[in-house]
Amino acid sequence: MLNIIFMGTPEFAVPTLKALNSWEGCRVVAVVTAPDKPAGRGRQLQGSAVKAAAEAHQLPVLQPTNLKSPEFQSELRGYGADLQVVVAFRMLPEAVWSMPRLGSINIHASLLPQYRGAAPINWALIHGETQTGVTSFFLQHEIDTGNLIYQDAVAILPEDDFGTLYEKLKMAGAALALRSVQAIAAGQAPSIPQPVWPELRPAPKLQKETGRLDVGQSAPALANLVRGLSPIPTAFTQLPDGRTLKVFKAQPLDDEEASGPDANQPGRWLSDGRTYLRLQTASGLLDLLDVQLEGKKRMPVQDFLRGINVSQLGLQNG
Repeated sequence: MLNIIFMGTPEFAVPTLKALNSWEGCRVVAVVTAPDKPAGRGRQLQGSAVKAAAEAHQLPVLQPTNLKSPEFQSELRGYGADLQVVVAFRMLPEAVWSMPRLGSINIHASLLPQYRGAAPINWALIHGETQTGVTSFFLQHEIDTGNLIYQDAVAILPEDDFGTLYEKLKMAGAALALRSVQAIAAGQAPSIPQPVWPELRPAPKLQKETGRLDVGQSAPALANLVRGLSPIPTAFTQLPDGRTLKVFKAQPLDDEEASGPDANQPGRWLSDGRTYLRLQTASGLLDLLDVQLEGKKRMPVQDFLRGINVSQLGLQNG
């Protein structure tokens, strides 16, 4: 039986922890997760989703603030793990990932080598991909570059956004992790160097400005940006009166619908004041469908329009 240490923090990692903990061929001897953080209006300390799952299964929980701490590493070594499984955690120092006799594996939410980095689900959607997936691999020095174990593809449907794709991939990741650990336990796990591709798309950490709708781009590109950031952290823009409008769902209009006298004026807003709110881009109109004005609740655009004076916002009827 393999002794496993599991490392992860967000909800994305929870199904994998549960899958491993329920398999009789291994024993999760400890769980490593992020320290508790202040959350909510009262800023009370709150543990991670992984911590809650670990405690529910009565598993020991470690919450180091410094992964290089000799005290933490000594405690970790004391569990005598054969393997570490990492899902949506932090970059590990070599002294940690190389500690178990079988090393450490990671579950990444893309088909490596594409979308290495912190936000692979978001960037696959932002780039308009129609397929992504999950990858298991052995950790090594450079982030997300280790030898591949297995990969499972997952289709990206036109209606998918970050929220729906996240749910699909976290379950696919759990199944892949269990299959990978079973292969390692049987001594049959592949270890294949990642292919060298001439063009790789990275998946860097999202910044606030990533979500700003740049009307210098095309309407299809902005619709994909909205998908990739919905429901969090959310794409946004400024209305003519300066207030911030979050956009949760949008669609590009057909070329015929986007033609007219304003087609060459990116940044122009159009609305009939009742049923639609559109933003002229460098190529086509972006039709906003689900929005949230600062200080207000999220709502369909028709409800949003009922609560504002279109003329005061400087929007053009059209």
